Amino acid sequence: MMILFTAFSSLMRRAYVTVLLSLVAIVPAHATNVLLLGDSLSASYGMQASKGWAHLAELELQKTHPDFKLLNFSASGETTGGGKARLARLLEKNKVDVLWIELGGNDGLRGYPINTIRNNLSAMVKMGKDKGIKVIVTQIQIPPSMGKRYTSMFTGLYPKLAEQEQVTLMPFFIESVATNPELMQNDLIHPNEQAQPIIAKEVVAYFKDYLSK
Repeated sequence: MMILFTAFSSLMRRAYVTVLLSLVAIVPAHATNVLLLGDSLSASYGMQASKGWAHLAELELQKTHPDFKLLNFSASGETTGGGKARLARLLEKNKVDVLWIELGGNDGLRGYPINTIRNNLSAMVKMGKDKGIKVIVTQIQIPPSMGKRYTSMFTGLYPKLAEQEQVTLMPFFIESVATNPELMQNDLIHPNEQAQPIIAKEVVAYFKDYLSK
């Protein structure tokens, strides 16, 4: 009788473990909702959204992270001031785990004061952090035609901001295509359709590493 009871208990334990593992398998992983607030570099400028790197990157990342969502609220011509004005409402209306800020290029091209750009970026970072949201700030680069001093100050504000605010600094994500005229539109500012898969590949690699941490 004791032997039968022991065997039955062992069988029940194995069955319990099997059921538990099955339940774990069907419970989805925690969704990662990334809200991207950017300008025309992220807004599929000059092409359909389905051809843009943001859409391509989301599809690729969902192959390994099915619950990954890229909420792309980028807008062509957007500035840090415009982004700051829109962000509170976007964070209120969407479930956001990561705030990804890709802004400043239009400010720099228009010669806006560095302090203004920095203050706007800092305000957006604070909005995210106040809600317990992780923040990524993208390093932005502008043409040297803006002048050596201004260009240096502009480029340098991003790492200083990231260090001061203790947020993640993402490298300039179109750097691999920006110096190749064949991958840029006629304005030599916006990547063309052929460049989108290349940029998407860079973004996918970055986020796979980011999400693994």
